[in-house]
Amino acid sequence: MSRVLIIGAGGVASVTIKKCARLPEFFDEIYLASRTLSKCEALQQEVGADRVKGVFALDADNAKDVEALIEQVKPDLLINLALPYQDLPIMDACLATKTDYLDTANYEPKDEAKFEYSWQWAYQQRFQDAGIMALLGSGFDPGVTNVYTAYAAKHYFDEIHYLDIVDCNGGDHGQAFATNFNPEINIREITQRGKYWEDGQWKETDPLSVREDLDYQNIGVRASYLMFHEELESIVKHFPTLKRARFWMTFGDAYLTHLKVLEGIGMTSIEPIDFQGQKIVPLEFLKAVLPNPGSLADGYTGMTCIGTYITGIKDGKEKTIFIYNNCEHAKCFEEVGAQAVSYTTGVPAMIGAALMLNKKWHKPGVWNMEQFDPDPFMELLNEHGLPWNVIECDASPFTR
Repeated sequence: MSRVLIIGAGGVASVTIKKCARLPEFFDEIYLASRTLSKCEALQQEVGADRVKGVFALDADNAKDVEALIEQVKPDLLINLALPYQDLPIMDACLATKTDYLDTANYEPKDEAKFEYSWQWAYQQRFQDAGIMALLGSGFDPGVTNVYTAYAAKHYFDEIHYLDIVDCNGGDHGQAFATNFNPEINIREITQRGKYWEDGQWKETDPLSVREDLDYQNIGVRASYLMFHEELESIVKHFPTLKRARFWMTFGDAYLTHLKVLEGIGMTSIEPIDFQGQKIVPLEFLKAVLPNPGSLADGYTGMTCIGTYITGIKDGKEKTIFIYNNCEHAKCFEEVGAQAVSYTTGVPAMIGAALMLNKKWHKPGVWNMEQFDPDPFMELLNEHGLPWNVIECDASPFTR
């Protein structure tokens, strides 16, 4: 029997809960907690009280509150789908209760737009000593893209030298300006300086200043911009033969124009300002007025294409492959009432949890996705809605 506690009740959590609920062979009992109890209750009603056994209001910023809830529920695994700011207090609670842990995005401090794995990697020895496991970044990017890299290294290359992760949302939600996941986290991420690995060091660029026009499978040519993304940090560490590793994401002209205006008037700032006698954070206010990402699903058309270009050596010869997935917004909505961006994160969270619970992926310590055998994960992607393809390319599509 396995019991899981899921923290979070947003768009990604909704997908994960619904997918877990359909797999009692992995998830016997599901418990759900969030700051807003009504969201948990709505999901419980939708999925059924026979599958979501209990719902709780929880302030996940408070490690002691999380610890108390873990002691009450006694889960075999805690799935953290809350905000990245809350990763460390939740990990502290898991340590105190000796409970396995999984998340989809790495920690970042609330008062600084900076994300890196150092804070979570620092838990390695303590998790090992406690005999528990933490699986970091079990989403799509990070997550599936890490597993793609491990799969390519295992089956297609003797050494991998160049890696480019590409993330294209070719869909249309009909809104003038909206983000496909938490607006606060999304905007903090894309307004940071770009960063990539080359020749043994990290190099930086101005935000969204490097562009490539790439042809995405079943979507077409889209403008793609170099960004920093957390999976680069772990992939570079675990595949030391890499000479260069980069991450690219697509943005339309209208989106970038809106973003530039919002930045120009200070609405993307995370520095508190005085407003009518109280302190407010402009970005948090902006989040409140933008469309809820979960509300975009109905009527969302088009698809995503997320994948990894890898160039390396096999049997003394250079070769390039592209591993990718296309995910249709409308099909996701039909299946679980979500848009594809939530779906592509929520499904891998379920798969990572299933592999931890059945012990195919399990060892004490703090681990990234690419540190495990990729084959079981890749098999489950095909079975649970995120089928992948491999194309052998004549050459890399990048001009630089």
